[in-house]
Amino acid sequence: MNFRIGQIVPSSNITMEKEIPALFASYMRAHPEHQFSFHASRVRMHRVVAEELERMNRDTGRCAVELADARVDVLSTACLVAIMCMGPGYHRTAAQSLNDALKEHPASPGVMTSAGALVDELKSFGAKRISLMAPYSDALTKRVVDYIEAEGIQVHDAINFSIEDNLDVGARDPMLLLDDVKKLNVTGVDTVVLSACVQMPSLPAIQKAQEMLGIPVTSTAVCTVRQMLKLLSLDPSAPGAGAYLGDRGGL
Repeated sequence: MNFRIGQIVPSSNITMEKEIPALFASYMRAHPEHQFSFHASRVRMHRVVAEELERMNRDTGRCAVELADARVDVLSTACLVAIMCMGPGYHRTAAQSLNDALKEHPASPGVMTSAGALVDELKSFGAKRISLMAPYSDALTKRVVDYIEAEGIQVHDAINFSIEDNLDVGARDPMLLLDDVKKLNVTGVDTVVLSACVQMPSLPAIQKAQEMLGIPVTSTAVCTVRQMLKLLSLDPSAPGAGAYLGDRGGL
């Protein structure tokens, strides 16, 4: 079967159109009977600050309609902090707003958000206590932590890198996370979120970090793909992408 994957992507995001296809490529190697194509609509955002994130949220309805015109099978936002900075539970409001924008459209894709994917898939996996890393400012990282904790998941520790320019976030070497995670307090946690941000690259480091720590390791991008596969009624697995996509190597 052929499926179309749609993403609403911040204009400065250079990661989600690489990591999501790469994760699906891993899935296709294990499931060659399924093929995927990838489609994006972009919304302006350059600096990771509250006013730009809020402005971006107001333009997502247009993007949803554009992607529905391509008859995508699943449609997701691709910015976690834009949702979480709006306050606890906003991923539900955002998903409803996208559905509302499509009310008159003949297409009916599965609608989700990357922020919702992270909290939903942490819960689905059974995570109760996590540690995470993010590129955001102290203030935005606190909002992300508060948001996750409002969903009933304890954040034991968080490290943030205070990178404001979104292009700089996307340019960060993902393998640096293998050194960064050594500074993260992971005592007693059941999941490490190597990147809570979909723009901060992490995919090449996820399996290695899991093998190094002996703890399930995931990212928002991985959780996004996990939820996409579930919306498509497909097995949520992809070799080499950590325990949340079925690879328990190192555990």
